[in-house]
Amino acid sequence: MMKYSGQTRVLVAVDCIILGFDGESYKLLLIQRGFAPEKKKWSLMGGFVQPQEGLDEAANRILEELTGLKNVYLEQLHTFGSPHRDPVERTVAVTYFALLDIQKYEKQLSQDYHAEWFPLNDMPELIFDHMAMVEMAKNRLRYKAALHPLLFELLPEKFTLPQLQALYEGLYEATFDKRNFNRKLLSTGLFVKQHDKDKESSKKGAFFYKLDQSKYINNFQAFLKFIPNPEKFLAP
Repeated sequence: MMKYSGQTRVLVAVDCIILGFDGESYKLLLIQRGFAPEKKKWSLMGGFVQPQEGLDEAANRILEELTGLKNVYLEQLHTFGSPHRDPVERTVAVTYFALLDIQKYEKQLSQDYHAEWFPLNDMPELIFDHMAMVEMAKNRLRYKAALHPLLFELLPEKFTLPQLQALYEGLYEATFDKRNFNRKLLSTGLFVKQHDKDKESSKKGAFFYKLDQSKYINNFQAFLKFIPNPEKFLAP
């Protein structure tokens, strides 16, 4: 088989950043690394790309092998290629990220590698440059969420305004004025009020809402109305 002469081998890996929301805070799915170096330290889901598979195939295979999760939409984020990011061999890592409804996928989780959800603002120390990967994923998510209702992937079909406020406050690490937030939210015309209420959080209860997908398509910029300082997040 022909090879390029005078070239040094470089390994290619993929790392998966899996984010979820439990109704109150964001969480990150981590595993305990199964081999040296940094064995049993907390890590993103990662592994090496095999010769006969593409990057997307590798990301889905590795995620399923290490967590049991499958049929998860993964989006490629960035490539990390510092010469010294892996102390064993020169390894280029391609990162992917995904948003999950934690309750929907909880039963799929495998215990083989101790996959566990951690609060995004209270994570353990991660191996290598995985913390930088997580920070980049957070910034990309903030940018995309300012333009697109992708955060609704983290909510059930029906949700309350307090749930939605907690979702956005957690992502942007900001506190919104409740009255202002609700007014701006409803002014977008993207939400359909339901007749039933969620009475678990208070006696009075909060009405459920649904996203009106058809109106959203024709009113793309509406989400900018209630994102604090959206201009900060409009550069990917």
